[in-house]
Amino acid sequence: MAMTQYTKQVWKGSVITSPLPPTLVTCRDGEKENVFTVAWTGILNTQPPITYISVRPERYSYAMIANSGEFVINLATQELVRAVDLCGVKSGRNLDKFELTGLTTEKASKVCAPIIVQSPVNIECKVRDIVKLGTHDMFIADIVALDIANELIDDKGRLALEKAGLIAYSHGEYFELGRKLGTFGYSVRKKKKKSSKKG
Repeated sequence: MAMTQYTKQVWKGSVITSPLPPTLVTCRDGEKENVFTVAWTGILNTQPPITYISVRPERYSYAMIANSGEFVINLATQELVRAVDLCGVKSGRNLDKFELTGLTTEKASKVCAPIIVQSPVNIECKVRDIVKLGTHDMFIADIVALDIANELIDDKGRLALEKAGLIAYSHGEYFELGRKLGTFGYSVRKKKKKSSKKG
């Protein structure tokens, strides 16, 4: 099968990696709680499980996370796309974003930051390091617990994350995830031979 070959232009270095997971990050410092949108997040290590979020120091939630050393990454679904957008453009300094969006919270199992009930997967995190990079600081954190919706666990105990209806963010636009193209390792997996049954 022939693959497309592209003719290129060279631009100066910029942020372009796409798509990204637009997530709702919750935090708590004393009596103050907030939720804000973070798309610059991902996995850094498997064992121990380590993630990160990159946050501008001037954001309201920055000091809350720096002071408490904890936060929760709440994965976002198609139902939450409006809340994701609102929490990215409104500041918790001026209003209660939980009230604005209708998001509700519960106590997390291992951290002080709350989990969002409407999110099917909540990733509880404890900060291990803060790396100053420029416009953003990276909070590198240990994943200390996962809160998984029962609806996403199949009868074999497998996490069926494909049923969650997660969304993606690409160059200023939100998208629902599309059709499955393959599974990990499918390009090298041997095809099963069809058994011939004699009647």
